[in-house]
Amino acid sequence: MSINEAVIGEEYLVKKINSNDEELKSFLFSLGCYSGEPITVVSHMRGGCVISVKDARYNIDKDLAKAIAI
Repeated sequence: MSINEAVIGEEYLVKKINSNDEELKSFLFSLGCYSGEPITVVSHMRGGCVISVKDARYNIDKDLAKAIAI
C-alpha cells in the first residue's frame, strides 16, 4: 500500500521506497523518510498529500507519495 491510500491521522511505518531513481531516494532520506520510520498522512489533496515525518510536515505530490510503501 502507498501513502496515497493511507487513512488520515493513522501512523504507519515506511516499508520501502519503490523507485529506481537514486535522486528521489536521496531526497526522501533527507526528509527522514526511509524504511522503518513512522509516517502519518495529515491530509489528502488533489495533487498529493501532506505527511508528517519526525515532527515536520511536508507537502508531497502524488507521484512521490506513490513511491512510499507503507
